[in-house]
Amino acid sequence: MLRNVLGKTFRFLGYTVQYGCIAHCAFEYLGGIVVCSGPSMEPTIQNSDIVFSENLSRHFYSIRKGDIVIVKSPNDPKSNICKRVIGLEGDKVCTSNPSDFLKSHSYVPKGHVWLEGDNLRNSTDSRCYGPVPYGLIRGRICFKIWPLSDFGFLRASPNGHRFLDD
Repeated sequence: MLRNVLGKTFRFLGYTVQYGCIAHCAFEYLGGIVVCSGPSMEPTIQNSDIVFSENLSRHFYSIRKGDIVIVKSPNDPKSNICKRVIGLEGDKVCTSNPSDFLKSHSYVPKGHVWLEGDNLRNSTDSRCYGPVPYGLIRGRICFKIWPLSDFGFLRASPNGHRFLDD
């Protein structure tokens, strides 16, 4: 009887570990569902919108300008932030706020990206903490899941003029 109970217990633990490893790999390498909070990405992503984030792009270095990414916060490593990629390594970016009379520019260093929220007046982003290491990117947002009225791929940046091509 004891042998039977121990056998079932170890089988259960074995299956739990196996399925836990599969779930971990799926969420780490494939993607997952993310609930976004805060006003920094409005109007593209509202507070409490639910999105799908895929993680393969970061592993294959295929993040591009205009992509919306989930990133470990440079200010608080325990939290994630959602921002749009404005510049990749070597790109020239505008480092000043939109309301500044004099515009300042800088180049994104190797291995970094420049991130900004779509709501430029209410976003803590690379204009505050500088370029973000590529290694902090957790995933790229593919599409919005909730609310159902907005289901689908995300729209282009309302700040497209901030992308510099020279």
